Amino acid sequence: MDVIVQGIIQAAHLLLGGDQEVLQVTLLTLQVSGTATAISVVFGVPFGLWLALTDFRGKQAAGSLVNFGMGLPPVVVGLVVSLFLWRYGPLGGLGLMYTPVAMIIAQAIIATPIVAGLSFAAILSVNPNLRWQLLSLGATHWQAGWLLIREARLGLMAAVIAGFGRVISEVGASMMVGGNIKGQTRVLTTSTVMEVGKGNYDMAMAISFILLVAAFGVVLLFTYLQHGGKGGRL
Repeated sequence: MDVIVQGIIQAAHLLLGGDQEVLQVTLLTLQVSGTATAISVVFGVPFGLWLALTDFRGKQAAGSLVNFGMGLPPVVVGLVVSLFLWRYGPLGGLGLMYTPVAMIIAQAIIATPIVAGLSFAAILSVNPNLRWQLLSLGATHWQAGWLLIREARLGLMAAVIAGFGRVISEVGASMMVGGNIKGQTRVLTTSTVMEVGKGNYDMAMAISFILLVAAFGVVLLFTYLQHGGKGGRL
């Protein structure tokens, strides 16, 4: 219990004192996870919409693959991305290994199936007759799709929140492709693991508390947007 209290006190001291290293690590964490989440939304939401509204042979298999992807072990993703970005890998010439870009790639791969799967479920939760009603009233397929997205916005924002929550708490892939390099690829999760390894439990608890505060702040913003910016009754 003392470790938790000391960690919270130390976290408040680091934040209020404006510790440059902690601020840099926190900003990099939000930058990497935020960018990865944005990429997952760009690819995941359209794919989930397409999967929900299109009938084709093998649709059930495609849905099963998406569901499987939602549970991908981060260390496996980190290993595969590492093999591609390593010096002698197919993309080794790009020099992306142990950079924030490599971490973004790994996290985007982790988050995209989550966003796609939950977007698929969100679209299916909308009245299935609504799309045909819109088309019968003269709406184009794009217009009908956009209106369905608006109807399913609560579920879609939940998909975004879930994707962000998965990647901001991720450590295995980030450690493998980023290397936890001070001032370059060190984020809050990898910093926590490093401090625990050194036996600095107070500092590890402080960093963990900062991670919780950062994640809560972003999720609070997403929740505000989820309900159309209404701060009153939902």
